[in-house]
Amino acid sequence: MQSALYPMKFLPMYKQVIWGGNRLKDYGFDYSPLPNCGELWALSSVKDHESVIANGFLAENTLNEAIEIYMGDLVGDRIYNRYGTDFPLLVKFIDAAQDLSIQVHPDDTLAQRRGMPWGKTEMWYVVEADSDARVISGFRRDSDAEEYQAALATGHLTALLHEEHPTAGDVYFIPAGRVHALGKGMMVAEIQQTSDCTYRIYDYDRRDADGKLRQLHTAEALDAIDFHGVGPRAHTQYQAQLNSFTTVAACPYFTTRILPFDTPIRKNLEDHDSFTIYICVEGLTAVKSMETIVPMHVGECVLVPAVADSVELYSEGAATLLEVTVDTQGWDDAPSTEGDWVARFVGDGEGL
Repeated sequence: MQSALYPMKFLPMYKQVIWGGNRLKDYGFDYSPLPNCGELWALSSVKDHESVIANGFLAENTLNEAIEIYMGDLVGDRIYNRYGTDFPLLVKFIDAAQDLSIQVHPDDTLAQRRGMPWGKTEMWYVVEADSDARVISGFRRDSDAEEYQAALATGHLTALLHEEHPTAGDVYFIPAGRVHALGKGMMVAEIQQTSDCTYRIYDYDRRDADGKLRQLHTAEALDAIDFHGVGPRAHTQYQAQLNSFTTVAACPYFTTRILPFDTPIRKNLEDHDSFTIYICVEGLTAVKSMETIVPMHVGECVLVPAVADSVELYSEGAATLLEVTVDTQGWDDAPSTEGDWVARFVGDGEGL
């Protein structure tokens, strides 16, 4: 009986939400009888929402069960020592047919003070965006709690916030504490810490299916907000090169690289103690590692175990992958606050 690890693919989990759309049907996903799919969870370790393995002899087992058996061989020794059987990242595809609420996430310190294991730092890669789509990310200029609360009370919060019109391929890094929102008419791939904690600040007076205003978390959000301005732009400046990896985000929780390619790529994986996730955001692709080939299309991802020595990547014509790993080299002397490491974000230094 086979017992060796291999690249894993997972069954999608579909989430119907009030603002969700139907773009994912264009990529072959069938989420009937749901009327929409606002969120497709492609890789998750969230309690009661653990991803189920779709391929190989571990099929029908959850990701958490696989980690319990293979430990550091699957995720990396240092990652296992820190997180145990809880996978540290959550990968989603978000389809916003309507505006999402304006919201903020706590950092680790605040989350743990409130009884949660981790905060939520995340990033978005824009897969599709209508011409009038918009993203809210941070404050236009430095603000404070007093100005914020006055704007919120008078219905003028958006006047304080930085807004952009995204295009496909844009990257937004959203550290915990940054007020943000996705606007209608776009689909993004989201990589985030494993946390489902969101403080909803403003929801455009939207009502739920029962006609009630959706719950806001005004008091909880106040302690989480970073009131610093984001500067002239919030999206990350990067220059992707065909058939080459370009780093678009780097923080203690994840490092993400983008790979646009049209020819087979081989990469050595021996130099780091981490799993590797490949997320398909354009075209048809395949991942080969540990004598196993796994095909992917947009909306899917593959988890390559930490013990893999190398990986080969293939495409049918032009395609784009996101590669996600965890850099554990600085963990022993990691900064004590998220504000300390945000400045080390990888890009041209202007995207934050």
